[in-house]
Amino acid sequence: MKRKFALSVLLIAVFTTVAFAQNAQLENVLASMDKAAANFKTVETDFVWDQYSKVVNDHDLQEGTMYFRRSGNNVEMAAMVNKPDTKHILFSNGVVQVYQPKIEQVTKYDAGKNRDAFESFLVLGFGGRGHDLQKSFDVKYGGAETVNGVQTQKLVLTPKSDKVKNMFQTITLWIDPARGISVQQKFESSDGDYRLATYKNVKLNEKLPDVFKLKTTGKTKVVTPQG
Repeated sequence: MKRKFALSVLLIAVFTTVAFAQNAQLENVLASMDKAAANFKTVETDFVWDQYSKVVNDHDLQEGTMYFRRSGNNVEMAAMVNKPDTKHILFSNGVVQVYQPKIEQVTKYDAGKNRDAFESFLVLGFGGRGHDLQKSFDVKYGGAETVNGVQTQKLVLTPKSDKVKNMFQTITLWIDPARGISVQQKFESSDGDYRLATYKNVKLNEKLPDVFKLKTTGKTKVVTPQG
């Protein structure tokens, strides 16, 4: 009996120590993101997007360069996709535009009442405060992991909102604590589909090229899907 009691006390002590250490690591990661957010203005990064569909066991890979800039509460994003096809994606003033030069078409989507939610996803790990994550997500520390040679700390986010949870069951961020930014993100749905975004050659607060305006031609048609 005494031996079992001693073992129980030891196990409780171990679990408490582990939990305390994880909470301390989580706090350190969130604090590094807060620090980065206070000074965030721009970011330029190369990316690989992997959209996985479980039903057909298919990976749709896209590569290119992405740009963010923030002025006050206004957030803008531009992505220049160069593989497999050339595309220019722009988010500005609550509107998403996708320009496909190959077919000379711009498709426009108005974020409308979902603008705030859309922008909050954009700044996950790029200019968003770490402690603000806890307003919308249950945030857990997921351990250390190396991504493209960068020592990262993993955060696992579970949405508190049923609306968001219907889209993404979990969101995982791999944070570089030295810079307070994400170098990888994974958005997983309940049906097994996921979107994995990996970033490298990240440049913070440097002058960006002129990418926040679509360079269309006189032949370009504009399409606005309904619904």
